Amino acid sequence: MKSNLLMNFTVDKENSTVNVKREFNASLDNVWSAWTEPEILDQWWAPAPWKAKTKSMDFKTGGRRLYAMVGPQGEEHWAIADFTSITPKSNFKYLDAFSDSEGNLNKDFPRSDWNVNFSEQGDSTIVDIAIKHENLSDLEKIIEMGFKEGFTIAMEGLDAIFAVRTK
Repeated sequence: MKSNLLMNFTVDKENSTVNVKREFNASLDNVWSAWTEPEILDQWWAPAPWKAKTKSMDFKTGGRRLYAMVGPQGEEHWAIADFTSITPKSNFKYLDAFSDSEGNLNKDFPRSDWNVNFSEQGDSTIVDIAIKHENLSDLEKIIEMGFKEGFTIAMEGLDAIFAVRTK
């Protein structure tokens, strides 16, 4: 099902940043929960048919989420999110990176700096994300890995969760 909700995906090469602005047909409370609670995150964070599996999550400034993207054949790709700043129901920031299952950084892949903003607009909520990379080649590597396609599918998975919740 193709979403008719707003989704802007822009690449700012000058600043090595990807901007994603996405509308959700849900309240600010529900959208914030979906982005910050591992039980809900695991239902949508990986693009189908992949699944996300959180091993640990401490959602606070200085805290970390350690999780895996699990493929259809059971293959696991581990990642960490180190939370650098949290303003409840409005913004959180974190450093994203690939890791091993114990949370040790995989230095073969670039880290990215996520800045996630939430705002309510009528009956919907806008999530405005800036994902900054250290340099242009890091940004291009992520794009080549299919970030846009994967993230778009994940967003649609989140739409499906909200559709069930609002019925």
